[in-house]
Order: sequence, then C-alpha cells, then structure tokens
Amino acid sequence: MSLGGNQQLQELAQQIQELEQQKEAVQGEIEALRAEQTEIDEAVEAIEKLDTDSTVQVPLGGGAYVRATVEDIKEIIVDLGADYAAERDEAGAVSTLESKRDTLDERIEDLQSEIAEIETETQDLESRAQQMQQQQMQGIQQQESQDE
Repeated sequence: MSLGGNQQLQELAQQIQELEQQKEAVQGEIEALRAEQTEIDEAVEAIEKLDTDSTVQVPLGGGAYVRATVEDIKEIIVDLGADYAAERDEAGAVSTLESKRDTLDERIEDLQSEIAEIETETQDLESRAQQMQQQQMQGIQQQESQDE
C-alpha cells in the first residue's frame, strides 16, 4: 500500500503543479488584456483631447517616433479586429473603442472564473493529498505498534 500511496501522492502533486502552471498562464493572459484596456483608455483620452492641427508623436516601431500634425481629427481609423479597420468620426471611434474595452472586460471576467475553478480543483487535490498522507502516517503508526 505504501508504494501505491506514494505513487498516488506523486500523481496528485504533479496534477497540482500543472494546475498552478495553468493558473499562471491565465493570469498572464489577464495582465495582457488589462494592458490592452489601458491602451484603449489612452486612445479614447487622446481622441477626446486632440484637435485638427494638433501635433502628436507617432510611433514608428523600435522605440522611434516622428512628430506629425493631425490633418483631420474627424477621420480616425480604428482597428476592428481580425485584420479589419474602419474610418470613424470621433464619436464613432470612441464608441468602437469602448465596445472593444467591454469585450475585454467580459473576457477578463471569464478568465477570472476559470482561475476560481482552477483554485477549487487545486484545493480539492491538496485536500486529497493531505488525507492520503494522514492515512499513510496512521498505517505506519499501526505497523510500529504491532511490531512492539
């Protein structure tokens, strides 16, 4: 029984470790979604503050920027997802971005529920492991008392 019990404990420990890794991956995804939400918030704020003829810094990539003048704030190109973009006026751009943020909120809520499920499953496995360890200890104590 002892060898089988040890193997079962090892399997439980491995399952717990896999769940912890899964939880970390989900938490990483949540962090990435929150960063995307921050970018959306910054874009909305910029749209609401900018005027035609405003000077802005446009990222070129690699940490390089160029100064540019906003030609017409009423023409904003917004990423719709799936490699599609559309030209919107200010209100339309803000509305589209807020809709994207709401979608991200829903995804974050789903992921948080997933984390809660993982935590519950982890607690269940840890509880089973503790019970198995206690049973093994009782078995060892009974064996020792019989040997005396």
